[in-house]
Amino acid sequence: MAAGDVFEAEIERIAGGGAGLARPGGKVVFIPYSAPGDRLRGRVIRDHGGWAEAGILELISASPLREEPRCPLYPAAVLSAGPDCGGCSLQHLSYNAQLEVKEAIIRESFNRIAHIPLGEITVVPSPPWEYRNRIQLHRGEGAPGFKSAAGGGVVPLGDCPVADPGIRALLRSGELRAPPGKDRFTLYARGELRLLEGGQSRGKLRVRDRELLMDAGIFFQSNAAALELLIGEILDLAEEAALGADMSLPLADLYCGVGTFASFLADRFPRIDLLERNPAALALARTNVPPEKARFFALTDNEWVKKKERENPPPEYGLIIADPPRQGLSPAMRRWLGRAPAPLLIYVSCDPAALARDSGELLKGWEKPVLKLFDFYPQTAHIESLAVFKRKHAG
Repeated sequence: MAAGDVFEAEIERIAGGGAGLARPGGKVVFIPYSAPGDRLRGRVIRDHGGWAEAGILELISASPLREEPRCPLYPAAVLSAGPDCGGCSLQHLSYNAQLEVKEAIIRESFNRIAHIPLGEITVVPSPPWEYRNRIQLHRGEGAPGFKSAAGGGVVPLGDCPVADPGIRALLRSGELRAPPGKDRFTLYARGELRLLEGGQSRGKLRVRDRELLMDAGIFFQSNAAALELLIGEILDLAEEAALGADMSLPLADLYCGVGTFASFLADRFPRIDLLERNPAALALARTNVPPEKARFFALTDNEWVKKKERENPPPEYGLIIADPPRQGLSPAMRRWLGRAPAPLLIYVSCDPAALARDSGELLKGWEKPVLKLFDFYPQTAHIESLAVFKRKHAG
């Protein structure tokens, strides 16, 4: 196949990243904005040898999983004309179909990358609309907006149906402008709280029964309602760990960000070791976590491993939480966690492929994980999951 070739095919499934997968003539072709069961005519945009990217020319017969997108800026196809916001990639699927697609992507990642068949995956849904408290916008010629799905420009936003009502109101007002000197900036809203990177960026957010100091310019989970459910699950797991563990041992909170998880677990452990390479995030964690119980390490994960490997005797923990960035754990961190003495490892992942790769090595010292899918990002292909590893017993 070459760029420009036209073909007919049926979509088999949705692949990681959100594009549909078809095999016209045996060639793997990825087609955004398609749905499993679609029969379509497509045109190749780019050929990569073993696979190709294509756009939809015509939908011959539509999948029953399809749904009419709510957003007028949502692309009907990569080859469509007119404004095409690149913020969402699954609005053309019903919400139940989106959840099924995401669960299937997790299973496929574990089978393909780590050769690990998974048991039941619990799926925790989110409100599918008006859920997103944090959005990142780009300066445009007019109003700020999202990058175009086709690339090369910014699509101005006058509204966004996945955004928090406070963000929607600000977009509809037409008064939002990019802060001086910022071509890309973050906006956060929940309840009465409004934070703008480059403006009033810092404030206190109420999460469950706590107030956390946050800054719009520093990463924080974008779906506060889903975050509260995730925290509840982690609190339950900490209680479970306490039943069979020495609770005089500390907690390790790796890639801790602003200290969200540690702030809720501080009263359950005598000490908390917090690792975060971003000093600005760690400065907020010093406010959110009781300092008399915490040790803060502004290190990379590799620097953390080197430090721990020099300690004699090796440190023991009552619980380890790891919430790494999209690329997952470094090889050194994977090796250290594989043998780190703790009864339970809680791994919060935002990329199934990285989680599957990391799990393959972690299974040398831990049992096969139990997974829950927390749908932090409806209408998009982003997947957030919680993997719980129990330490293997010797022998």
